Amino acid sequence: MSTVTKPLLETVVGRRQPRPPLWIMRQAGRYLPEYRQTRASADGFLDLCYTPQLASEVTLQPLRRFDLDAAILFSDILVIPDALGQTVSFSPGEGPLLDPVSAKTIGALKPERVLDHLAPVLETLSRVKGALAPDKTMIGFCGAPWTVATYMIGGRGSTDQAAARMFALSEPQAFASLIDILVEASIDYLVAQFQAGADVVQIFESWALNLDEPAFRSQVIEPNRRIVEGVRARIPDAPIIGFPRGAAGLIADYAAQTGVNTVGLDYATPAGFADKALPSSLTVQGNLDPLRVVAGGAQMEERARHIISAFAGRPHIFNLGHGIVPQTPIAHVERLIDIVRNG
Repeated sequence: MSTVTKPLLETVVGRRQPRPPLWIMRQAGRYLPEYRQTRASADGFLDLCYTPQLASEVTLQPLRRFDLDAAILFSDILVIPDALGQTVSFSPGEGPLLDPVSAKTIGALKPERVLDHLAPVLETLSRVKGALAPDKTMIGFCGAPWTVATYMIGGRGSTDQAAARMFALSEPQAFASLIDILVEASIDYLVAQFQAGADVVQIFESWALNLDEPAFRSQVIEPNRRIVEGVRARIPDAPIIGFPRGAAGLIADYAAQTGVNTVGLDYATPAGFADKALPSSLTVQGNLDPLRVVAGGAQMEERARHIISAFAGRPHIFNLGHGIVPQTPIAHVERLIDIVRNG
């Protein structure tokens, strides 16, 4: 009796496939008309994340439309601070807004309520897993502690994460306490995602690009390492993707010291550099610039083929180097997928 394999999961754990499997960061989102229609039926963005019927529908939409190898749970990295009791809201045109934590208020966070609060998200994951074809991979995720902390401290996204960087320097004990809380909450959350049906999880370190080397080592590598270790203590050999956006010359240290199975590459990382810097047995994911998909045409096709060729000698998952953007034409996504599938 033959067993159906999951090409993307196989690649995550280091088994190279005849062609690179693919998924797209933020593949369920505003560039899809069906997403916008579903989104309109929710009272707000967090309501969409916490309503399993709607969130599972959104998660499955891109797989109905495109030939992708994985579904990624539709949620947000900021459900963790929301679950910890911090006030989180999403304002149209402004993005996420949070009541900033301070050295005095970190102690008021409530780690004990995280999993109860996130039960609807775990239900969404379970629903999606039950609806997926056997060859599709179910991806769960969380935001990495540094990235989540930048929002919790700054109260919103920023171009330089200056508020969080200054807080880490001026309030080191309070900052360490916050990171500890986020590490433990993230471990619990990812373990629960595996128990709900995730095949693999990704840790999104989206805002590491403005850290110097000592800060990157202590605020990115070490917390990510602790999460990987903590998850695998409870889910042995758990497959984990790390996406350290902005790791640059520290990408090899990140991979070696965190122990992730797969490293996601942002679009600023030269493919040749990554291929030489990382062990040939390590899986890489990425790294097409999302705006190339917006522009489409020959330049997108040429760059996609270059990336595929650059990583042809190692396990490679094709993806973008950051999330797909709302103005992306669907026809360009279809053409990109065709290139990955058929050359």
